[in-house]
Amino acid sequence: MLQYFLRIFAESGLVMNQMDIIVDFSFFMRILCTILCGFIIGFERQTRGKPVGIRTSILITMGTMFYIYLSQTITEGIDVGRVLGQLVTGVGFLGGGVIMTRNDIVSGVTSAAVVWLLAAIGAAIGLQRYGVAVTVTVVAFLVLVGVDWMERGYKFLQRGVHKNIRMHKHNMMQ
Repeated sequence: MLQYFLRIFAESGLVMNQMDIIVDFSFFMRILCTILCGFIIGFERQTRGKPVGIRTSILITMGTMFYIYLSQTITEGIDVGRVLGQLVTGVGFLGGGVIMTRNDIVSGVTSAAVVWLLAAIGAAIGLQRYGVAVTVTVVAFLVLVGVDWMERGYKFLQRGVHKNIRMHKHNMMQ
């Protein structure tokens, strides 16, 4: 089947040779995986009214993947590890912008952690570690949904800052 598509693309004149098609197919798979992983986590965030929804999640995973992909295509002394290190630093600033303090209550820490994790997922996809990326996405989704479910079900988990946030949200709604 793949050979059939390779031949069709090669005959169409859209690409120069079969190697271009394989690179394009590999890049296409990375794009699909970033959309899938970003959508899963972004869907959870957006349906609960949290920052970093579907659009942002997909863009973070895709942007990180693309930087890693580009660093791999340059052969002149580029170390992918250094590119990855710079991405971690840059994403830290992006995540820091999500954290806010209002009335001595810090909010947005989970959203900042999600930004950081989305970048890591995008890096894994950029390095073609699709299984790792999908596994981390599913585990992150389960943590986000599962811990929220546990906090609502078990009152002893609603202590400290979690209790204050829930009380603050309740007071704002009234």
